[in-house]
Amino acid sequence: MYRLVLALFCLAIFTPANAQELNCTVTINSDQVGQTNQQVFKTLERSLNDFMNKTKWSNRIYKDQERVNARMFITVSEYESNRFTADIQIQSSRPVFNTSYETPIFNYKDNQFNFFYIEFQPVVFSENTFDSNLVGVLSYYAYVMLGLDADTFALEGGTEYFKKAQAIVTQAQGNNSAGWSKSASERTRFELVDNILSNTYREFRVAMYNYHRKGMDVLADNNSSGKQVVSGSIRLLGTMAKRRPNAFLLQTFFDAKSEEIVNVFSDGPKMDVVKLKETLNSAAPFYSSTWNKIKY
Repeated sequence: MYRLVLALFCLAIFTPANAQELNCTVTINSDQVGQTNQQVFKTLERSLNDFMNKTKWSNRIYKDQERVNARMFITVSEYESNRFTADIQIQSSRPVFNTSYETPIFNYKDNQFNFFYIEFQPVVFSENTFDSNLVGVLSYYAYVMLGLDADTFALEGGTEYFKKAQAIVTQAQGNNSAGWSKSASERTRFELVDNILSNTYREFRVAMYNYHRKGMDVLADNNSSGKQVVSGSIRLLGTMAKRRPNAFLLQTFFDAKSEEIVNVFSDGPKMDVVKLKETLNSAAPFYSSTWNKIKY
């Protein structure tokens, strides 16, 4: 009996943790609706938190400390007959080696998020079917966040996740919900993952890896070397901007990174930032006032 207990104890110790991939907080804001009964929004919020954190999104084994930290803010502007009109803000981050700092990876607002939901209905993901726009949108962004996170640890490490996001886009084409098709006037989910996987924008994924794994992760031990790599990653994006000005991926990158870039180059060992600021103003002119904060 003692040996059996000892064996089970050892198995518990040495069996690797099989945690889900996301550590995601979903918050629903219904202030604009003016609904007296808030129960349906609270039920939905609990359901979506369970959905994001308890769904197994891949076959990879994640330890608890490896889960991707994320937040989703859903703002409902209209609610009638189980139909929700909303937007969704998605944010994700990951820790920087040898620090307590979390570097932002993704910060994006999707304004085309309309869905039907009946209180207490199951929210379940299936790879082979597109059951609802609610499940489809959240599953799509789960894979985008996982893919971007993986790209910061290994060059093009997130490809399998991006392909799953792309598969959801394909399934959604017959759904007639906004945000899934290619559009000449609006940024869509189709365009985001299509651009990430396209060789036309390969610099983006190389820059994501270099910036984080060879740059940010090095800053604590060698600030000067880390800053040089971060600067080189931005120059790489500048090259892409010359070929594809106003690219969707440039917007998503700098939406997440603008304040961090200012902080990185306004602290620690001094370096020449004149050319860096020229590149930033060329690649992301929409943040020109932010780049002016870089003083040396």
